Amino acid sequence: MTSPRDRYADLSTEQPNPLSENLDRLSPLEFVDLMQAEDARALAAAGAVREACAELIEILADRLRRGGRLFYVGAGTSGRLGMLDAVECPPTFGTDPDRVQAILAGGFECLVRSVEGAEDREDEGARGVTERGVRALDLIVGITAGSTTPFVRGALARAKEAGAFTVLLTCHEAPEISPSPDRVVVLKTGPEVLTGSTRLKAGTATKLFLNRLTTGAMIRLGKVYKNRMVDLYLTCDKLRERAIRTAREFTGLSREEAVDLLERCGGSVKTAILVRKSGLAPDAAEAFLDRCGGSLRRAVEASE
Repeated sequence: MTSPRDRYADLSTEQPNPLSENLDRLSPLEFVDLMQAEDARALAAAGAVREACAELIEILADRLRRGGRLFYVGAGTSGRLGMLDAVECPPTFGTDPDRVQAILAGGFECLVRSVEGAEDREDEGARGVTERGVRALDLIVGITAGSTTPFVRGALARAKEAGAFTVLLTCHEAPEISPSPDRVVVLKTGPEVLTGSTRLKAGTATKLFLNRLTTGAMIRLGKVYKNRMVDLYLTCDKLRERAIRTAREFTGLSREEAVDLLERCGGSVKTAILVRKSGLAPDAAEAFLDRCGGSLRRAVEASE
């Protein structure tokens, strides 16, 4: 009788790396040099899917613009990487917390400790999608280094039933999944230095991809002006100082004047800059930004 575990034996993410056969005999410096050389493959893997990433940026931006949401689904390292990207979107881009979410096998407890067997139930992945009310406008990214995680497969299948746009993000070079997601993105990182430890190259390449996906989409949504964050939440001293610095840079105001302007604009960096550049009142500037799709660049150029 074939063991269910045999299905993992042929995964590219589970193969031994011939370059690290003597890993336990390397000096610390030799180990670091090997990791440096192998980690370069993570960057190359992310670069090799540049066109797929660009396409998904456009698709995600369009769906977010129309009221859709982004959901990451994963277990273990993959799930934690999705959660990390999701929780960084509100402070960085001023998004509502429900616009980018993560569904983790085992729930939030898995952020700090392993929950045995949480990834092995397709029905739990499907249930997570149902509980979040996933709908047709949403985009779901199932993250699984080896492509076989039942939790992720169940979530993608249920999301597809709901009409959502589904994506499988994996590091296994020959993934097989049914029903087929709308897109399959393969980050070809190769065998890990420590066999099967996909928190290494696979995790690094995944993080690079997620960074590009959400940052690119938020830029398309007008949440960046030049290369500055202009929709950030002022939730801590660092972000408040960043907002003041950004407002001063694009308005030429003193610190005191910039603080006063930001206060009159409800803390909105975009509104403050547009008020200064256009002469509009804060309320009128906000309305004008809305008509320009939230793009400060478009609003500034249209008001000149």
